[in-house]
Amino acid sequence: MERSASLVEQLEKMTDPRRGESVYPLVNILFMTICAVIAGADDYVAIAKFANTKKEWFAKFLDMSAGVPSHDRFNAILNAIDPEEFEPVLLAWITQLQKITGGQVIAIDGKTLRRSFDHATGKAAIHMVSAWATANHISLGQTVVDAKSNEITAIPKLLEMIDVSGGLVTIDAMGCQTEIAAKIVKEGADYCLAVKGNQPTLHEGIKAFFLDHIEDNFARIEVAEHHTNETGHGRIDERSYYLCEVPDDLPDAGRWKDLCAIGVSINNTQRRKGDEIAVRYYILNKLIDGESFAGAVRDHWGIENSCHWQLDVTFGEDQCRIRKGHGDENFSTLRRTALSLLKQEKTAKCGVKNKRLTAGWDDDYMEKVVFSR
Repeated sequence: MERSASLVEQLEKMTDPRRGESVYPLVNILFMTICAVIAGADDYVAIAKFANTKKEWFAKFLDMSAGVPSHDRFNAILNAIDPEEFEPVLLAWITQLQKITGGQVIAIDGKTLRRSFDHATGKAAIHMVSAWATANHISLGQTVVDAKSNEITAIPKLLEMIDVSGGLVTIDAMGCQTEIAAKIVKEGADYCLAVKGNQPTLHEGIKAFFLDHIEDNFARIEVAEHHTNETGHGRIDERSYYLCEVPDDLPDAGRWKDLCAIGVSINNTQRRKGDEIAVRYYILNKLIDGESFAGAVRDHWGIENSCHWQLDVTFGEDQCRIRKGHGDENFSTLRRTALSLLKQEKTAKCGVKNKRLTAGWDDDYMEKVVFSR
């Protein structure tokens, strides 16, 4: 019972958007919603049905004298709650249950909720920028990209919302901006930013540097490197990673806060239909060893594979038609919260999909997911 108090206390901090006296306590609605989403509920009807079947279990933690609200009540409340208040409350709970590992890679990337658009009102599909702690498999936070803006302006806002201190922040080429690099350093973190054509002078300078030195296998300079060879799914992946100190004559280098290293990753994929080579360039404000650089590059895609892919395939995020009020954004926060908690639960030796099912069937397992660490 004591373990549940921390969650209830967190939820009790939420501002009730309803006016006057309410039959159903806000904390009840939110707690039931969180548990229902963990257990596989993907809409308001499913949340209400789950809550009705679990009234006795919920009574262990809540005053259930008012019963369970209708799905319309769940709908109205989730649409009305301020997402900028809701997400920090859930984040505080998650980080309290699972301490963020210092020095780990924090991947920042964007994702569109494709079916959150509404033709009737002219509302566009929302685009979220999220931060994912790759070692802990925890969603650290997210923010909506303004319809008249883009990820470049949303990322600094996200960096202000979350604690990235001590981490290595990775962002794809969209986030390779001098202001974002400076913001990461200001927040006490290091950066590893992908460089592409949106920074043409810097990109061409790094590309020319590595083309020159790869020719003689870096005989003239010091290099940190790492190589991997993986076979599977009908292909061979040979990956090479090289990291060097920033040369004195690198063009555009002076604009980047504390820039001290540049890197390249070369992925040679061999298939029966032919070979494919992908080359990506990076800037860093910290000189690390080759294996750590390789890990940062690989871990960045953890937000795609461990977070975004799971949200689409296991939680059906791309097909979700919740789009009224703040419902789409709040439900996105709920899905990421559920995914983080299910990833952290290690006793069930199965995937996230089956963990959701088990949480719905087994009350003891639900308590492990929600409370135990």
